[in-house]
Amino acid sequence: MAQVDQDHGPRPRLVAWETTRACNLACVHCRAEAQYDPAPGQLTHEEGIRLLDEIASFASPIVILTGGEPLLRPDIFEVAAYGVAKGLRMVMSPCGTSLTEEIVQKIKTSGISRLSISLDGSSPEVHDTFRGTRGAFEATIKGMGYCREAGVSFQVNTTVTKRNVDDLPAILETVLRVGAAAWHPFMLVPTGRGKAIKDEEVTPGQYESVLRWLERVSREHDILIKPTCAPHYVRILAQARAKERKGNATEDEQPADAPLPAQRSGHHSAQGLHSISKGCMAGDGFCFVSHVGEVFGCGFLPILAGNIREKSFPEIYSESPVFRTLRDYSKLEGKCGRCEFAAKCGGCRARALAETGNFLSEEPYCVYQPRRAT
Repeated sequence: MAQVDQDHGPRPRLVAWETTRACNLACVHCRAEAQYDPAPGQLTHEEGIRLLDEIASFASPIVILTGGEPLLRPDIFEVAAYGVAKGLRMVMSPCGTSLTEEIVQKIKTSGISRLSISLDGSSPEVHDTFRGTRGAFEATIKGMGYCREAGVSFQVNTTVTKRNVDDLPAILETVLRVGAAAWHPFMLVPTGRGKAIKDEEVTPGQYESVLRWLERVSREHDILIKPTCAPHYVRILAQARAKERKGNATEDEQPADAPLPAQRSGHHSAQGLHSISKGCMAGDGFCFVSHVGEVFGCGFLPILAGNIREKSFPEIYSESPVFRTLRDYSKLEGKCGRCEFAAKCGGCRARALAETGNFLSEEPYCVYQPRRAT
């Protein structure tokens, strides 16, 4: 649930700011449909600083500097350092291909505390095709090495599709080898360029099986494994915990179209609900600020809550009717509305919108049948 106090109401835990839509890659799934040159009208330096001031005026969230490629914004290190000085935890989501020794040192000096770097395959054949750029895999691995040598913490993000679902165990091995602090597998949401590869979404059964596999391997490694755009994972963690309490290790029956990836060996390090407390956080702990100041529940959910050029960020976050609706789980429809995990999972509101045109409809990729009566 969103953090709340009686003076300001709900407060965000994470804010993603799309600092620019400029990018040097052409990823097949890009939400922003980014191009090399900056899009017209992106927030100015002064507007970006005011945004950070307004965020810090009522909350202390993690601020994710994203894009496009945030490193293509000329003032990005000045912006990051300003946010750190305001007491915000500043993190960045750069394209791994842009990381050089010099850039990594600037990142470290600015006070950015973590990077998230995308890796969508364990080999160039998979990753480079996904990223639309030959040589992207080797450049990204090299960039991670620069981070490791400089002591800059980084996590690896992986967008899961049919083209790499069988590669997930090998991707995990790569993530462990490069020294990442965390692995965040993202379940594809078909927005932006992602609409063109909608047929590459894994099936609902595969989705469930991948999450169950991730829960199992998370127990075998010290690295934090945190699926994203996968709210069902909270339910799967709760089910696994309940089975442990009952001493019952039997898996629930899986759909026929859902082969599990092969398990990899390793040592046990259980991770549970303490590290992943809520499923869909759109408008309820998380929000996204676009390159032109639009505020959305998340970058995949194009339902406008307001614009910081017209209203203050605290006013939008606390009072937007869109966000108020997203925080009210009684408004969820279909089986999400009667599910006993509704307040913890919530279903992916962006996927519901993409599939049905209604962001309150039931999560279309969830195979779970609620126990709660209609």
